[in-house]
Amino acid sequence: MPKSKRNRPVTLSKTKKKGREHKEFIVNSIRDAVEKYNSIYVFSFENMRNLKFKEFREQHKLTSRFFLGSNKVMQVSLGRSSADEIRPGLHKVSKLLCGDAGLFLTNLPREEVERLFNEYEEYDFARTGTTATETVELKEGPLEQFTHEMEPFLRKQGMPVRLNKGVIELVSDFVVSEEGKPLSPESARILRLLGTKTATFKLHLICRWSPEDFELYREGLDDSDVESA
Repeated sequence: MPKSKRNRPVTLSKTKKKGREHKEFIVNSIRDAVEKYNSIYVFSFENMRNLKFKEFREQHKLTSRFFLGSNKVMQVSLGRSSADEIRPGLHKVSKLLCGDAGLFLTNLPREEVERLFNEYEEYDFARTGTTATETVELKEGPLEQFTHEMEPFLRKQGMPVRLNKGVIELVSDFVVSEEGKPLSPESARILRLLGTKTATFKLHLICRWSPEDFELYREGLDDSDVESA
């Protein structure tokens, strides 16, 4: 007997994959932007925070355009070699689009761009698995910043706590995070509860292209590295 097509479970979380049309849209958008803006930068990022980045992008939408996404798609947009680059020298930009990187196209002066990127810094709570940038240790004694209802939760996070007359106490010193070691889920939760922001969202310039010249910002690279990459 054939199976009924009725009452089939539907996975609501399933999303449609971005196909060829989306990639072509990105390619065309980047190529249009290349014609519109005076200079192009490749930048890298660490500890990306989408909301913070969206705010930064909105602040400069009148003079600039950001692109993040598939490095391969962005490379195709610019051209991956001198034979298929859409403007002279853009294959050098393309070869630096790797890892956590993006494109910044702008009409802002070079000095203004360098200042914006060098000064940009946003602090946030570190996430599970990220490397701790500092050692955070809690000393034995009362934890008056927490209400007594939180004692069971803190105990589940591995903290040696007890209630003493309605006040949560640490019965011994407790290391929340150690510099250089990955954060556990418990450590990340405790740091958030403490209000301790140890992750820094930063942007770093890698290179700059204009019709007149090409410049590398990242140490350890020179033009020959880019040409042979």
